[in-house]
Amino acid sequence: MTTMPAVPAPTGLAGGPSLPQERKLVTAVPGPRSQELMARKQAAVANGVGTVMPVFVERAGGGIVQDVDGNALIDFGSGIAVTSVGNSAEAVVRRAAEQLSRFTHTCAMVTPYEGYVEVCEELARLTPGEHAKKSALFNSGAEAVENAVKIARYATGRQAVVVFEHGYHGRTNLTMALTAKNMPYKHGFGPFAPEIYRVPVAYPFRWPTGPERCAEEAAAQVIDQITKQVGAENTAAIVIEPLLGEGGFIEPARGFLPRLAGFAREHGIVLVADEIQSGFCRTGQWFACEDEGVVPDLITTAKGIAGGLPLAAVTGRAELMDAAHTGGLGGTYGGNPVACAAALGAIETMRELDLNARARRIEEIMKPRLAELAARHEAIGEVRGRGAMLAVELVKPGGGREPDPEATAAVARYCHGQGLLVLTCGTYGNVLRFLPPLVIGEDLLAEGLSILDSAFSALTTPVRGEP
Repeated sequence: MTTMPAVPAPTGLAGGPSLPQERKLVTAVPGPRSQELMARKQAAVANGVGTVMPVFVERAGGGIVQDVDGNALIDFGSGIAVTSVGNSAEAVVRRAAEQLSRFTHTCAMVTPYEGYVEVCEELARLTPGEHAKKSALFNSGAEAVENAVKIARYATGRQAVVVFEHGYHGRTNLTMALTAKNMPYKHGFGPFAPEIYRVPVAYPFRWPTGPERCAEEAAAQVIDQITKQVGAENTAAIVIEPLLGEGGFIEPARGFLPRLAGFAREHGIVLVADEIQSGFCRTGQWFACEDEGVVPDLITTAKGIAGGLPLAAVTGRAELMDAAHTGGLGGTYGGNPVACAAALGAIETMRELDLNARARRIEEIMKPRLAELAARHEAIGEVRGRGAMLAVELVKPGGGREPDPEATAAVARYCHGQGLLVLTCGTYGNVLRFLPPLVIGEDLLAEGLSILDSAFSALTTPVRGEP
């Protein structure tokens, strides 16, 4: 069994690996300085930009986020799976700072630079499949998904795009159309892009006939709907998260993804794996689709790719990536040189620290504790996920599966007040998701799980076995 290396001793007040790795509460959360800054935010920032936890960060590193009031919080969020290598990781800072001192921007479409090429070379090595691959770099996950659809449509000459219930793909007009959840992502922002078709996903916990029949029945429904309602010959792409993120950290039932991949291959449909949240060691493999040996035609990445700097990519079969005409892909900031340098530093860190093994170790620690919580607390309907992408789905008491978003919000509030940063998600708002940095110490994991235990004990819902 692997263990996590000791965090280096603090060397000053900077963040990154030198930040002391201990939870510390010196004020109520949020503290007075954070409250002052929140008042300024409310006066200057659009209300549509929400806040999960109303604390303002001063520094962060390892598994700790420290706010402006001096509170040190345990990080179970990683900026939504972005800082997998930790905030201000040494190689990320070193490479990005070196690049900053050379030049900050030229636009890769005007005068290119080696860093852009190096990132694309790394993506060709890391993504699944032995076929020839090429990449294009962008700024955000939504941009990457949108460009994957562009590429698929251009390459196939088809228009229809198939997506899934509970899927999340972004906030641009096209990616809002691809996204399933209305509030807060789509509500009032239509009309949306056409030729988008939504089909069921193999959601074992909520499949009507039970998890054992989920994969086979869901795949059959999807294939029937595409064949009868869309037409396989009209379908450019099937876009799916191999492990669904915002929709509830849903692991599609085993066998579902390979069946879809086979159908897509048979009918010349481009299979797009949206690995924006699940990629780069998050699930204990470089990419979540590797779990069942699925090799997508195109794969979209962002979040964990660059240690906190904005960068995204579409990587895929060379013949697909080369289909679009010159000038059809790109953007002013896509593949910014500083972000590319940071990505190379993040990938260096992932390799050197074997963060795939670290993610698996996090699962070894967290999943049994979460299962033990579920055995005691009726509010927890299911524990699921892989690696350091784990979740619990909360349901109302009584033995059914009615979602309980109120209890979910209450548990999150309790954790926040005790200095544990957790995130919620799910189409029904009833899922607590856990995305700790892959470099977090085991002591912080244990302490965070103890806070979570106390949060469930504070609920008024009964424990297992009680009336």
